[in-house]
Amino acid sequence: MLDSTMGKVFAVIVSVVVLSIVLLGAKFFRLWLQARLSRADVAFLELIGMWLRKVDAKAIVLSRITAVQAGLQISIRDLESHFLAGGRVPNVVRALIAANRANIPLTFKTATAIDLAGRDILEAVQTSVNPIVIDCPDPEKGRSTVDAVAQDGIQVKAKARVTVRANIERLIGGATQETIIARVGEGIVTTIGSAASYKTVLENPDGISKAVLAKGLDAGTAFEILSIDIADVDVGDNIGAQLQAKQAEADMRRAKAEAEKRRAMAVAKEQEMRALVVENESKVPLAVAEAFKKGNLGIMDYYRMNNINADTSMRESISKTKKKPKE
Repeated sequence: MLDSTMGKVFAVIVSVVVLSIVLLGAKFFRLWLQARLSRADVAFLELIGMWLRKVDAKAIVLSRITAVQAGLQISIRDLESHFLAGGRVPNVVRALIAANRANIPLTFKTATAIDLAGRDILEAVQTSVNPIVIDCPDPEKGRSTVDAVAQDGIQVKAKARVTVRANIERLIGGATQETIIARVGEGIVTTIGSAASYKTVLENPDGISKAVLAKGLDAGTAFEILSIDIADVDVGDNIGAQLQAKQAEADMRRAKAEAEKRRAMAVAKEQEMRALVVENESKVPLAVAEAFKKGNLGIMDYYRMNNINADTSMRESISKTKKKPKE
């Protein structure tokens, strides 16, 4: 009885194992056969291992088939390890094929490093094969021209188009397009600012591109600058005249302030002198009383002095009345 029970259990286990093998074989047979016929051999155990490690076996096998058909030998282990690291395996394989067709030196290690760094390796290879054009300044940033002032004070507005291609060797850690735009803009401002006259810039706009291109602005970036073309040059405002006008206005305000200061000091001095006059006039009655007391001034002298003062006041009143304009 016990032997019969053990036999049934063993038969069930064997059946489950055989059924699992059959199901796994049915699951991966198509991929295995596809790889076999494409001469990109993949073992069944490798397919089962990828399934257990939760790796997209279909993406790995199809990427290997694509690489082999293109003449590239990339092992399943390398593809799987890049997938487990979070990389984009199909993207890397397509980039390697494109680089191989364009005779661009690119290894699998470099491609995976660029991919894991967050850069689009396929786009970089395509940019290296087909250069792109960057507008300077970037219209999306809200500016349409690079504005600079020549030595004669005239503003010049320029717009440039920069043709670049990706530099695979400097793609990791290299600066992006924003750096290229900033450096080219700075070079344009420097070149226009060093020109003696705005007419020189308008007559030879290619001088700007030659001067900027000679600076080696692509150093440390992920791109190689092929050409810098000035798309448009226009004359702006007379910045020198505006600055001179503002300086003249500032000088006028300063002169007015100095004049107002002197006027205030004169008014203060006048008030001070009037105070002294009033103070001295208030001492006259005391002096007259003291003179009467000491006998130095008689009563007739006092009357004559009053008559003189009255005559003086009358003459001043008459003179003021004559100076009034006729109505």
